Amino acid sequence: MVENIARHWGMRDGRPRLQATIEAVAEVGNPTIVATLTVVAALLPMLFVSGLMGPYMAPIPANASAAMLFSFFVAMVVAPWLMLKLAPKTEAAGIEAGHQEGRLGRLYRRFATPIVRSKRAAWIFLLGVGIATLLSMMLFATKSVTVKLLPFDNKSEIAVVVDLPEGASLEATERTLFGAAEIARQLPEATSLQSYAGTPAPFNFNGLVRHYYLREKPEMGELQVNLAARGERHRASHDIALELRQRLKALDIPKGTSIKVVEVPPGPPVLATLLAEIYGPDAATRRAVTAELKKVFAEVPFIVDVDDSIGEKRPRLRLSIDQDRLEFFGVEQRDVYDTIQALFGGISIGYSHRGEDRNPIEIAVHLGKRHLVWDEALASTPVPANTLPGSKTVVELGQVVKATMEEGSPTIFRRDGRFADMVMAELAGRFEAPLYGMLAVADRVDAHDWGNLPKPAISLHGQPTDESRPTLLWDGEWEITWVTFRDMGAAFGAAILGIYVLVVAQLKSFRLPLVILTPIPLTLIGILVGHWLLGAPFTATSMIGFIALAGIIVRNSILLVDFIRHSGGEGKSLREVVLEAGAVRFKPILLTALAAMIGAATILLDPIFQGLAISLLFGLASSTLLTVLVIPAIYVALRTPHKAASTTTKSS
Repeated sequence: MVENIARHWGMRDGRPRLQATIEAVAEVGNPTIVATLTVVAALLPMLFVSGLMGPYMAPIPANASAAMLFSFFVAMVVAPWLMLKLAPKTEAAGIEAGHQEGRLGRLYRRFATPIVRSKRAAWIFLLGVGIATLLSMMLFATKSVTVKLLPFDNKSEIAVVVDLPEGASLEATERTLFGAAEIARQLPEATSLQSYAGTPAPFNFNGLVRHYYLREKPEMGELQVNLAARGERHRASHDIALELRQRLKALDIPKGTSIKVVEVPPGPPVLATLLAEIYGPDAATRRAVTAELKKVFAEVPFIVDVDDSIGEKRPRLRLSIDQDRLEFFGVEQRDVYDTIQALFGGISIGYSHRGEDRNPIEIAVHLGKRHLVWDEALASTPVPANTLPGSKTVVELGQVVKATMEEGSPTIFRRDGRFADMVMAELAGRFEAPLYGMLAVADRVDAHDWGNLPKPAISLHGQPTDESRPTLLWDGEWEITWVTFRDMGAAFGAAILGIYVLVVAQLKSFRLPLVILTPIPLTLIGILVGHWLLGAPFTATSMIGFIALAGIIVRNSILLVDFIRHSGGEGKSLREVVLEAGAVRFKPILLTALAAMIGAATILLDPIFQGLAISLLFGLASSTLLTVLVIPAIYVALRTPHKAASTTTKSS
């Protein structure tokens, strides 16, 4: 806008500065309005992304749309006013009336002229650009660019979650935690450690969803590893977690113990990154399939921390009263029950009243946890035998009860009223997104020997309606990824439709907006190549950048097409008109793109928004340079190059 005003001021036609400013704004007013609305139309549909990612993404389209509208007001009102007040009042000399191309315009002509020389040259260029776009998308197929919901953040804490076999003692859990702490202490970035055995650690956002506040059993423990601040260490927390996981493999742990290295997620937390829910006709089938799937998970080299929801059955102490011995010794059943209750449940002896409308605290006598084991001490506990009048004898508890150890019942899980078991795992190594773990598991499920068990069907979304055969339903981070990219794809489609309607309303044509929308796929060339060069995954923030670029690139196309349609050069060939449009508009388009790229560069090192920065940086670079060549090439390829410009624009 500023450059357009300056160019009009430089015209030596005797116009007043105010009139030149108004005409400069009017020249680009309509296309600027439509271009601004197209960017808003591209961003606003993202407000309707559902699921857990919805609240995270909603501020981006809302704030960006408001910023676009405000910047439009500044460009159309504030910038012209500032030019009138602050710019020198002397007219620039040596500039004739008309559009000035400048050095960048001449450079543009040098590259664009061979492309629009003929229809054949234009078609060859467009075919080459199309092939380049398809080749860039092959980076997804070859897994050179991976897809992930959100990259790992760089936090200052890591948790080591320990689950010993059911029924393990508190002392065994504490010994395991101390061993893990000795290993974690060797990390150069570790500043302090906190261990919690049999009691939950102060839970963070991740622990809230994973229900870590319920970890109050003796066999459960957690080690909190606090790291140095970001600026005081050279490695990200994810790299430290990978090393810690490898070091913990050397830890001597009881059989059946599960150790997991848990990172604080950058976005919506899940129970596990890779989570498989197993449905089936009965409990025995579900648990058998779960056990086999756990083996399949362990076969994939980049799937780690494999666990299931079944676990080890908790051992249970059963005390059975021998009725014959009760009668022989003259013992009442009530006295036996009271004795057992006193031993294992404690005896309440009163309450401590604190006043001030606060609940009183119970005062109870309990045996220590280390004594709550059936041994000779408990078996010799006296029980009164006073069924006969005047009898004051006692017998030992072990004489009237029989103690046996048996397996407890497994934990039962239901989801939406349906029984389900789960296999949980994390990903580390070559691939760290659930999609690639799912593909690897699916291949191994097909190759696995299931014996007498039916091979489970694999479902990507939605609980199975037929539970007569086992079904593996993927959940965890995949469910959020599915919902997020599904909704963002729908938002992108709505954005394209909205942009098309806006351009049709402006240009009064149904075909010409298709030409304007053509450069949108060109952003993929830069976006995917940029992710490949930097080794970054294509994330949800990358998709946000792709959708935003759709509006920005359409804006550039509108500026070019509007110039071509309103070219006043009577008798000029179409080739000369499109070259002039590109040469004149190239500088403002390039400067606008560079300004956006500079802004995006400031978040390039941010672990969460790196995908957005890469999309804007590389996508703008490729699409901006290609758009000013593709639009003229399309005009030349689809129309008669030697037709007069005035005739051509009227037929638009």
